[in-house]
Amino acid sequence: MKFPTQDCTAIITGASSGLGAEFARQLALQARMLVLVARRIESLEAVKTNLLAIRPDLEVHLVVADLALADGRSVLVDWVKKSGISLNLLINNAGLGDYGTLASATQERLQAQIDVNVTALVLLTHALLPHLQANVPAGIINISSLAGTIPMPDHAVYSASKAFVTSFSEALAVELQSQHIQVTCVCPGPTPTNFSMTARRPDGTDTDRSGQRLLRIPSSQVVAEALAGLRDGKVCVFPGRGVSIAGSLFRLLPRALMRWFLRRRFNKGTL
Repeated sequence: MKFPTQDCTAIITGASSGLGAEFARQLALQARMLVLVARRIESLEAVKTNLLAIRPDLEVHLVVADLALADGRSVLVDWVKKSGISLNLLINNAGLGDYGTLASATQERLQAQIDVNVTALVLLTHALLPHLQANVPAGIINISSLAGTIPMPDHAVYSASKAFVTSFSEALAVELQSQHIQVTCVCPGPTPTNFSMTARRPDGTDTDRSGQRLLRIPSSQVVAEALAGLRDGKVCVFPGRGVSIAGSLFRLLPRALMRWFLRRRFNKGTL
């Protein structure tokens, strides 16, 4: 099943920067309406200004909400109900990471990753699904990660949360196919966004980045391939040739061999 993005009404979470803002830019010339969701109103206003410069007649709404919190998710769901919009595209882009070992993490950072990457994505999809079902054909894009294909030391909760997103998305794609709702899971590799800055610990703790240059592609390419995958009816998209090859390799690699490789890499220490 394919989902045409022309004249869509889309909600984009995590839309104040990075991939979320790029989704908004690339949909600006196609969408009928965009609803941008994030925590920071100043950043959302800047994105809106950019979008209206691209297309002055585009209808853009801003919803300020912290999706890690139940109250924040309720703000968005209540807004959708009261606005009466004909929602037919949900882009679950909001996500958090944390660089460093589990033992050295704070419970607050661990909980925040689970709340945003897993809880918010699932509960928002569930709450907004009736609106999508009422406006078929419809689409859902869930942003996962190449990290979801491997159990990454120094990134354990993040990679596990993205493995959840991928599995959840593939199951949902089967459930919703007969209802004419296309679900596309996007698994980008290293992408130049603000993600790494927010994932670093306050003390500057970082992760091993060796080899990332071979996989890195710009956010514009990630989003272009994601939207193309949605339009073509693809369930999983690994943007970029390098990421596509790596994703296939990681999923086929024997787990014992993968753990051996990851153990050697981890024992080198962080950069």
